[in-house]
Amino acid sequence: MDVKDFLRPGDILVNLRAADKANLLLELAARTAPILEVPADRIFSELSKREALGSTGTGGGIAIPHARLPEVKKPFGMLVRLRQPIDFEAVDGKPVDLVFLLLASAASAGEQLNALACVARKLRNATCLRALRHAADSAALYRAITEPASELRPS
Repeated sequence: MDVKDFLRPGDILVNLRAADKANLLLELAARTAPILEVPADRIFSELSKREALGSTGTGGGIAIPHARLPEVKKPFGMLVRLRQPIDFEAVDGKPVDLVFLLLASAASAGEQLNALACVARKLRNATCLRALRHAADSAALYRAITEPASELRPS
C-alpha cells in the first residue's frame, strides 16, 4: 500500500490553527464530512472514542488520529501541518505539529492496519519529516509525504 492510495493532493492543510486536541479533531471531522458524506459528529465521535483508548500522538511532534467507520468504503487520509504545535497527550509528552488523519472501513481491519503502517513508516523518516516541516505549500507537503525519501532534497 502507498500513501497515494488514500491521500489526494486536495486533502492537505497547511498552517491550520487549533486551540487544542478536541478542537483539532472537530475541525478535521467538519472538513472530512462532506468529502466522505458522513456526518461530522459521527466522525468526531469515532475519533474521540479511539483517543479515549490512548493518544494517537506517536511522538516527535506527530499524531495519527484514526478510526473505522462502516460508511467509509476505502481508506481516506488528510495531512495537516499546524500553525502552532498543540498538546496531543503524545507518548513523549511533546506538542504535535504534524497530523495525519486516517479513516477506514469498519469491515476491513487489515486495510486500516496497512494504511497506518504505511503512514507511520513515512513519518518516522527524518528526511520526510524535514521536508514536511519546511514545505512552503500544500503541493510541497503532498510531494514530501508521497515521494520516496531518496528523491526528497535534504534541507
